[in-house]
Amino acid sequence: MDSQRRVENIISRCKKGNGEAFSELIDMYASRCYGYLYRLTGDSTTSNDLLSEVFVRLVEKISSYKGGSFEKWLFTIATNIFHDHLRQQYRQRRLLDAKVRELEAVRPQARAEQELLDTVQIQLRKLDDDTAELLMMRFYSGLSFKELAEIRKEPIGTTLCKVHRGLKKLRELMGDTGD
Repeated sequence: MDSQRRVENIISRCKKGNGEAFSELIDMYASRCYGYLYRLTGDSTTSNDLLSEVFVRLVEKISSYKGGSFEKWLFTIATNIFHDHLRQQYRQRRLLDAKVRELEAVRPQARAEQELLDTVQIQLRKLDDDTAELLMMRFYSGLSFKELAEIRKEPIGTTLCKVHRGLKKLRELMGDTGD
């Protein structure tokens, strides 16, 4: 009974806002609460985080303790915090699963686009170097025909003609991708 009276005395001091009393209470129950939370979570980091929440809640709610078994009251808080943690994990898992499903729905289109780009790249290598370079500068670098003609020091009509013939050859190669 002496132990029970000591706890009641500490709780009474806690209710009056005595910080030292809170420290005593935490020292008395920290290892037991940690052990309980560790058995529930199996993770020391999570257990420490939840233990901190238990003691924050203890400080916030000590005035609502009306007597009876303090341990039952404290472990009810710990259990509720653990259940809150599980609900939060469940929500995060549902959000993550939804995001994965969303990405998987987009993936076939992205995969098809990447396959097309790969095919174009392969077929570009089959063109002569000059034509391949011209098409890449035009379509990958976004240079205008005028800029291309200036870079290549040739008339714009010549550049237009080379791009047109290069695209025609590339289309022919794309139609025959059996190599």
